[in-house]
Amino acid sequence: MAGTRPKALVTATVSGPGLELLRELCDEVVVDSWLDQSPMRIYNAEQLAERVAAEGATILVVEVDRCADPLYEQPLLAVASTRGDPNNVDVAAATKAGVPVLRAPARNADAVAELAVALLFAATRGVVQGDHDVRTGQIYRDGTIPYLRYRAWELHGKTAGIVGLGAVGRALRWRLQGLGLDVLSYDPYAPDATSSLDELLARSDVVTMHAPVTEETTGMIGAAEFDKMRDGVIFLNTARANLHDTDALVAALRSGKVSFAGLDHFVGEHLDPGHPLTTFPNVVLTPHIGGATFDTEVNHTKTVAEDLCRLLAGARPRNIVNPEVLG
Repeated sequence: MAGTRPKALVTATVSGPGLELLRELCDEVVVDSWLDQSPMRIYNAEQLAERVAAEGATILVVEVDRCADPLYEQPLLAVASTRGDPNNVDVAAATKAGVPVLRAPARNADAVAELAVALLFAATRGVVQGDHDVRTGQIYRDGTIPYLRYRAWELHGKTAGIVGLGAVGRALRWRLQGLGLDVLSYDPYAPDATSSLDELLARSDVVTMHAPVTEETTGMIGAAEFDKMRDGVIFLNTARANLHDTDALVAALRSGKVSFAGLDHFVGEHLDPGHPLTTFPNVVLTPHIGGATFDTEVNHTKTVAEDLCRLLAGARPRNIVNPEVLG
């Protein structure tokens, strides 16, 4: 391919063997990650089109930048989104322009599953509160001993219900089984899911959310669903806050229906410091960091680079969103 190799513009975070492969595939690779900018930079479609034109790039690898018209007026060979769900890409516009769109499914499955386990233990064993007691000299707060304040039920022998059996759900399933939990799963699109939603809610000591956000799943856990759960249930959501009704969760925490909760996402990527969720000592809140590992970056770089290799060789990429453009 000497003399005919494309030029790539990469605004995603990339590293590892996949980056070396990308450099072998392309005549030049311009890496200008959105996370390396201060303040943080996210291109809109017009800005991204201008940058692609200025670089003379024919391959574009993005993570958060908006890919829509007029970007597709550029002579692109492919657009690769390093996300599992390339919701930053107007796929219909790319398809109309004949531009293949690639994605990176399961890039952060292990990372998010590990954080779900971390939230499970942090919430149920008082890790955050205990740490605060030590740091502020309150080990014997109010004349009590921590052994009494932080006694909890062990997870071994309990039942966990996974809502959504995609890559993250499957990565979490074997981890929970390894901890000695009996694991149920609900997913109408997974043939190996074990239970209906109602059965899962009724039987689970832990309910953990891992479904994608769709019209079907938005708000799928509301007041009625919390009522169906066991008294003292543990509720985890490391997917998207849109899957549950936050007001209903607050009410369930106040009533004791939900004994502990661990949340890694909030609508709009923000939770007001005065929100009721911040007042519960039995709730652990993290700022959407489930996929924030260096391994996620290495994984999505490798997935995208290998599919670009297939595309440039005339083969079908494994993770193409719009295969119809290949004819």
